[in-house]
Amino acid sequence: MPHLHIASFKAPAFPLSVDGVTFDYAAQNILHKDEKLIAATIEDKSFFLLLKTLPDKILLKADKISRPSPTHFVKRALLAFAKAADLNVLASNIDSAEINRHLNDKSALWSIRDFEQNFPTDREVRVEVGFGSGRHLLHQAECYPDILFIGIEIHKPSIEQVLKQINIRQLNNILLLDYDARLFLELVPSNLVGRIYVHFPVPWDKKPQRRVINTAFITESIRALYAGGKLELRTDSDNYFAYSFATFMALNQNHIEIFKNRALEISSKYEDRWRRMEKNIYDVVMHNEEISKPLETIAPFQFDITSVDSDTLETLNGKTLRFDEGFIHFERLYKTDGNHFLFRLSMGPYERPEHLYLSLNEQPHYLPAPPVRSWSNLHAHRQLQKALNG
Repeated sequence: MPHLHIASFKAPAFPLSVDGVTFDYAAQNILHKDEKLIAATIEDKSFFLLLKTLPDKILLKADKISRPSPTHFVKRALLAFAKAADLNVLASNIDSAEINRHLNDKSALWSIRDFEQNFPTDREVRVEVGFGSGRHLLHQAECYPDILFIGIEIHKPSIEQVLKQINIRQLNNILLLDYDARLFLELVPSNLVGRIYVHFPVPWDKKPQRRVINTAFITESIRALYAGGKLELRTDSDNYFAYSFATFMALNQNHIEIFKNRALEISSKYEDRWRRMEKNIYDVVMHNEEISKPLETIAPFQFDITSVDSDTLETLNGKTLRFDEGFIHFERLYKTDGNHFLFRLSMGPYERPEHLYLSLNEQPHYLPAPPVRSWSNLHAHRQLQKALNG
């Protein structure tokens, strides 16, 4: 990812703007003086730059939780801040090229807020989780122009490559999202989706709790799929296949098809490589036969507090609160020169927590955006309010 190595750092006077980028404040990690956050805004993107002091230099890069897509925003912010703060740059991996012209149109790149506020329901939807190079997603969209395809991916270079292809091919039936697919499904209206593709997910053999396929994901998939819709898993992992098959069969609904080394119309470059290596490819296809109840609407999360005692915040720093539906981990506490506090949080259910910031300046609010409005996140939000109230 884009970054700069600088010789030293002296905070400029905030707020400041340069080259279309606004920097509102810097926040110091309370416990670790070698780390700062710098709040940046470009157009409608708000995020943090991370300043990390190393033994022989200082690293300036984008904070991974709030980092926007495409990465051009990060490059602009880094170069703008170096200019505004008159930084002595020792090394940089940022090229001087202008943004690729095929990335100028970002209308296909949606945020989770876009889906939360206005989920498209005017036609059949198909969802691909972890689209990678985008071969399958782009092929499907070209074959079925009347269907809306939503591609979910957290690897930002893959998002940019597919966004370029969407614009080059002038496709108007693909939306891209940089988000956790397990959380996204909780926003999908019931009985809307025709297919959910999960092709070659990371097996996570050592951290099975991070797997996309689990009971909660399948349950949400069943609700989102219309009767006759399908959830399709494709994997080269023997362990993932065995685990997923057992997970599917443990549910009441078990209309399952199994395929081994099935040839599809289009394959990824990784699948091509695995076939050359004579690895087995497994497909598990679940046919949905249920008509689900409509998705219940949850009101936006609000805080009924206006200020929090600083001693309470410092007591919570580093602590983890656990409850039946999940947890809240108060990872890191930051403070600005103006006594504005920020908490970096992990919160929600254990298997799919949200990672975000909580701003405690006047009216508390989440950054870069509130958690997805799910029941488990609502419960975590209420537990957070209790903790902040002491």
